[in-house]
Amino acid sequence: MGKDLQPVARDPRLKDLQHVVTLVDGTLLKGLPVLMEAALEDPRAAKTGGKCRWHTQFDLERWAPVRIDVTEGVGTGESDERAVLARALEKGRCYVDDRGYAKFTLFNEIVKANSSYVCRLRDNSSYKVIEERTLTPEDIEAGIVLDAVVELGATSKAEARPDHEIRLVAVRTTPHPKRGKTGGGSAGPASSDRLLIATNLLDLPAWIIALLYRFRWSIEIFFGSLKHVLGCKHLFSHDEAGIQIQAYCAIIACMLISLWTGRKPTQRTYEMICYYFLGLAEEDELLAHLAQLSATTTRKKRRDCAR
Repeated sequence: MGKDLQPVARDPRLKDLQHVVTLVDGTLLKGLPVLMEAALEDPRAAKTGGKCRWHTQFDLERWAPVRIDVTEGVGTGESDERAVLARALEKGRCYVDDRGYAKFTLFNEIVKANSSYVCRLRDNSSYKVIEERTLTPEDIEAGIVLDAVVELGATSKAEARPDHEIRLVAVRTTPHPKRGKTGGGSAGPASSDRLLIATNLLDLPAWIIALLYRFRWSIEIFFGSLKHVLGCKHLFSHDEAGIQIQAYCAIIACMLISLWTGRKPTQRTYEMICYYFLGLAEEDELLAHLAQLSATTTRKKRRDCAR
């Protein structure tokens, strides 16, 4: 089914990128039966009980997940997001991820798999500039302040150091203080006025590297869609098989809507399909809704071609 998906969000600025842009991140879900039981006994337990993490690989062009690995929500050992990605690498992908995935051995594994990466580094990362590149007007307009081949991991053990050339692109950003979560919990890290992006893509313009990382936010939008449009805000089962079934159903629903409409899944379309399965909408009403979406997509493509 994934092979039949057509691009719905292709950006012409990425035409020179040979790999499939694959956004990587994880989202935490809580088991609904466990939450209900915990809330009756101890409301605080509802925040820690029954957690499960869905490690997701998301195809930017087709706007659909291509893989979801389900682990416990603890985020350590075999459930660590970097370990999960290392076990699921494929050839010909450009993995775009946040600073939680910044690990030199993972970078090495991605290159070994004949793929590429665009990954944010922690703000306090130390590096040594080997070759600084001249910034173009497009780079400067995109907020790029540094484009260089650098040495990273000088203080790491030999087996944990990068085994390939790494390019560092620094983008000027607005700093923000350390943030706390509503109702307590851990706080997000502060951000400096520079966003550091590491990549093994040496030939693309620096502003394209920054653009690729900017697209990473699309997977956060998908997670919102997954939870609020596709009905996965909570896990309906805490059994391993039940969790896998729910994950597969969400992926299949997302792909089917994209295949039928040629567009990203929306809440209205998802509701219409649910109404049909519940017997609240007739088949001709569903087909009319899908036909209207397809017509709108066709008109949009014609306008884009005309431009």
